[in-house]
Amino acid sequence: MKIAVLPGDGIGPEITAQAVRVLRALDPKLEMEEAPVGGAGYRALGHPLPESTLKLAREADAILFGAVGDFSLDSLPRELRPEQAILGLRKALNLFANFRPALVYPELVQASTLKAEVVAGLDILIIRELTGDIYFGQPRGIRTLENGEREGFDTMRYSEAEIRRVAHVAFQAARKRGRRLCSVDKANVLDTMQLWREVVTAVGKEYPDVELSHQYVDNAAMQLLKNPKQFDVIVTGNMFGDILSDEASMLTGSIGMLPSASLNERNFGLYEPIHGSAPDIAGKGIANPLATILSAAMMLRYSFGQGEAADRVEAAVRKVLAQGLRTGDIAEPGVTAVGTAAMGDAVLAAL
Repeated sequence: MKIAVLPGDGIGPEITAQAVRVLRALDPKLEMEEAPVGGAGYRALGHPLPESTLKLAREADAILFGAVGDFSLDSLPRELRPEQAILGLRKALNLFANFRPALVYPELVQASTLKAEVVAGLDILIIRELTGDIYFGQPRGIRTLENGEREGFDTMRYSEAEIRRVAHVAFQAARKRGRRLCSVDKANVLDTMQLWREVVTAVGKEYPDVELSHQYVDNAAMQLLKNPKQFDVIVTGNMFGDILSDEASMLTGSIGMLPSASLNERNFGLYEPIHGSAPDIAGKGIANPLATILSAAMMLRYSFGQGEAADRVEAAVRKVLAQGLRTGDIAEPGVTAVGTAAMGDAVLAAL
């Protein structure tokens, strides 16, 4: 099996290095090849998603991705900014289903800004549609009106087929969990979301064993803070999923703890932590690598069918947390935080 390792920018190289160590410990025969992406891709080859990097991604069996984002390149045209790399990979590889679990470990209950009784035992899976919606809809742009004033515009759009395929993924995921699926939309004001609700409801008739509910996105955002344990699996569109999954990450105590998987219809996937490149701490060796390591576990489970190996990695992370080891983002006051490499060492020892 071949893994394309795309570390990216900021803390990306530091955290992916620890996940690579874990994967090599599990299977020294794994083939891994690294390539530049994001700001690193632009600096090396003049584009955030160089042709050679995209070629490697297409030839691999899975992608381990770090993070992209470089404030010093924000003045570039939009198509050359680092963030276009991840959008380009999602579109080129048809990675339409984004799995974002939000799990509260018992040892990190106090790290959440919410009361312990609200988040203790939380285990949510957010499935975000990833290749449609307002992020990809056309027409879009900035134009000058007749009065000389500029106007920005983007287009939210979904086809029935796009909604149907991610709905099937969500129902199938719910079947493997608590058999409850909440579809989040804004059907009361957006025609696109009215279609979303109609299609999800129709697909739901094929899964009579799964309880389907619907919430408007503003209410869902409130309910995630008020009573998050009411949710099992949430399915929603690209923009709403982007926002809600980041909100859910803070229920767990730190965005540095949340992995993700972006899959296509063949279970080929791109695996990445949901946090950004964090340029303010890049190179300091203090970033939390656990979300990236847990993303590698998701790779083993979804793309390689190695559930037992994935269980081992996740158990090792739990053991490390139970031992009291913390990076700065999840450390309680008075607790001495360990660095990126030391946390990687601890996970390897637990394995």
